[in-house]
Amino acid sequence: MDEIAFVSDGITLRGHLRGTAAGRRPALALTGPFTGVKEQVAGLYAERLAAKGFVTLAFDHRGWGGSGGRRGHEDVQGKLADLRAAVGVLAAHPAVDPERIAVLGVCLGGGYALRAAAQDPRVRAVAGIAGGYNSPAHFARDPDAYRAALAEFLQHYDEYIPAVAPDGGEAAMPGEEPYSYYRTSDTMVTKGSLHALMTFDALGAAPLLARTPLLVVHGRTDAYCAPELAEQVYEAAPGRKRIEWLDSDRHVDLYDQEPYVTQAVDATAEFLGVAAYQ
Repeated sequence: MDEIAFVSDGITLRGHLRGTAAGRRPALALTGPFTGVKEQVAGLYAERLAAKGFVTLAFDHRGWGGSGGRRGHEDVQGKLADLRAAVGVLAAHPAVDPERIAVLGVCLGGGYALRAAAQDPRVRAVAGIAGGYNSPAHFARDPDAYRAALAEFLQHYDEYIPAVAPDGGEAAMPGEEPYSYYRTSDTMVTKGSLHALMTFDALGAAPLLARTPLLVVHGRTDAYCAPELAEQVYEAAPGRKRIEWLDSDRHVDLYDQEPYVTQAVDATAEFLGVAAYQ
């Protein structure tokens, strides 16, 4: 594993590059959950997929981990720019086949991966694992509650709240399940981040993937990233595609629990083999 630094919009990002021992391999840029850093979920998948023969780049987006930028603030367009920069790093690397670069996202990263693939023709395939395919139209099925939430986040845009909290406390990711994974973290996030997430349209990118193979891996039971949105992403994508349903009980099972990680890694390695780019 090599520690690397690269620049996105003038901001220095820190990443881990794996699998570069032999040249001209398929490559993956990985993006993970909301508040996640390269040593967590994205790093685990990067390590496992490097062992399958991929060059992998897991990195900290702006504002998170070891990267620069405003701390604890979710910048949607900025994170998409970060992914473009990561793809550029891979495309220029002598160990990478630039015709076989994909983006893989876990949780919220699944939505970013989808949008990044739709916007960047250098991305030749995309995979989402337990993906958060955010859809304002889905959130706004109760329009009054949606508008009230947006108003609250805008009014307190620059205020910080804990990413997770025990016992039903106020948090960006409320509930015991996120706390069970992030409980050792003291991460704080802006309320503006929540406005960004509720207005980010990942689902709308699916119809733009006619030339970009899509893999969706999702748990049948997921209280945080709706299986129905995973199904909608799959149905809306017009190109080559595959959906793999896993019999997990919790969203975070696909972060680091077996057999789900192995199942997701195997499905990804199979789908993103050479055939995905033909």
